[in-house]
Amino acid sequence: MSRSVRVSRGRALLAAALLTTVTGLAGCSGDADGEARQVTPSATNAATAGAAAPLQNQKLDWKPCPPPSRSEDAGTAGRPPGPDWECATLRAPLDYAHADGEKIGIAMIRAKATDQSHRIGSLLFNFGGPGGSGVTTLPAFADDYRTLRTRYDLVSFDPRGVGRSNGVTCLPDKELDAYYAADATPATPAEQNALVDRVKKYAEGCQKRSGKFLPHIGTTNAARDMDLMRQVLGDDKLHYFGVSYGTELGGVYAHLFPKNVGRALMDGVVDPSSDPLQSALAQAAGFQLALGDYMAACTKTSDNCPTEQQINSLLERLEKKPVPGGGGRDLTQSLATSGIAQSLYSKEFWDYLTEGVEDAENGDGKILLMLGDSMNGRGQEGTYSSLQASLNAITCADFSQRYTAADIERRAAEFHKASPVFGDFMAWSLLQCTGWPVKGEWQTPDVSAKGSAPILVVGNTGDPATPYEGARKMAQELGKGVGVEMTYRGEGHGAYDSGNACVKSAVDAYLLEGTVPAPGKVCS
Repeated sequence: MSRSVRVSRGRALLAAALLTTVTGLAGCSGDADGEARQVTPSATNAATAGAAAPLQNQKLDWKPCPPPSRSEDAGTAGRPPGPDWECATLRAPLDYAHADGEKIGIAMIRAKATDQSHRIGSLLFNFGGPGGSGVTTLPAFADDYRTLRTRYDLVSFDPRGVGRSNGVTCLPDKELDAYYAADATPATPAEQNALVDRVKKYAEGCQKRSGKFLPHIGTTNAARDMDLMRQVLGDDKLHYFGVSYGTELGGVYAHLFPKNVGRALMDGVVDPSSDPLQSALAQAAGFQLALGDYMAACTKTSDNCPTEQQINSLLERLEKKPVPGGGGRDLTQSLATSGIAQSLYSKEFWDYLTEGVEDAENGDGKILLMLGDSMNGRGQEGTYSSLQASLNAITCADFSQRYTAADIERRAAEFHKASPVFGDFMAWSLLQCTGWPVKGEWQTPDVSAKGSAPILVVGNTGDPATPYEGARKMAQELGKGVGVEMTYRGEGHGAYDSGNACVKSAVDAYLLEGTVPAPGKVCS
């Protein structure tokens, strides 16, 4: 399915979409014969940003930002970011192996440092996904980074294949409604065949509408774009703030350009040593842990907290008989599972889960449906952003594994043991690259970064989407003297935006003053 099996969106992006939604309650074709082509991404390690030398001298034309489009964020479309923000388009090679060929536009946004006399440079953000729009997310949560803005220009971008940067599209909105509502946990051979057919049809739609870009939008090319940004912005070093998948992107950048790394933070950290199956299994356990933490906290303050048995019973009933979700749509098992997972990204969303489960048990699926829509990038008007299509395209361009129904059946019991609530859903999501028209680049990404400056890696013990162990693995893979691990004993996805004063103080001191915390520092 189109939901990520290795990492989900950054907390800021999730919050933006969720709050917008919940407050609502008050290309090119494939081959002529129709078969999807198998194409290998053309960018290689030999094709560095140096191959795009003529583009390094381009001047960005910064102008007031237009309102976000629905392709960037269906939840915030139409609302401009405000007068502090400027937008520009970076010209980059479509194919770094042929840098003198066709160019594409990478949408960028910035707010200049407030203390120009002590300005360090640019701080580049990626909030995760893959598929999240930095152009919409950064201004939405700029208050969280106002201290950093004193000495940095805050900068973000829509990576290639995302939002305004040739965002991938796969199916029309009405077909996406049906796609996300359909049964994602097949129990019979017929249901398995139906799921495989839906995934293949989705891939064919991506090839038909965005096939020209699919071979060129993986993480390696996004990292090369970041180094081109660094040069065009006039920075000797890349200062970076990566969240969720943004940590993987940052790790790949550090591997390709270790000498160009300045001060870099990784928050909500992906395990770079895990393949998609291992990541999905760890993520299932992570969401199960977060669900248990939610239920334990809920019983201390409320009398109507759902139990795990209640949630499982509700999902089983919804598989047989969906309940009305408003607007002529039903809450199905798949949409409810997405909604429950969505609510575990932050403690701020836990009250919505309590109310949503209770309402669904009483036949009202509005809250869980809206939470599920937020996960899938659907706005209230029924339009979808490029979020999930971009996520699929980048994931499948990166990873070479292509799992079959038989592969998943062999591991089904292991997934169910890891999470009785989310395990089946996570297991079958491994089909997301079945029939994909682009061959993946790697088994797992190489993030070794010998010669890089120290990179701060912050893991959250209660993180559902990027389990805590990923921070330790990332620090190890970056290499001795490069990865510096720090722990936050908390809940939700990521640490810096949690409001924890200890985390904020340590990260701010590192990014603003260059003070690297002692390895193993713990905040709670």
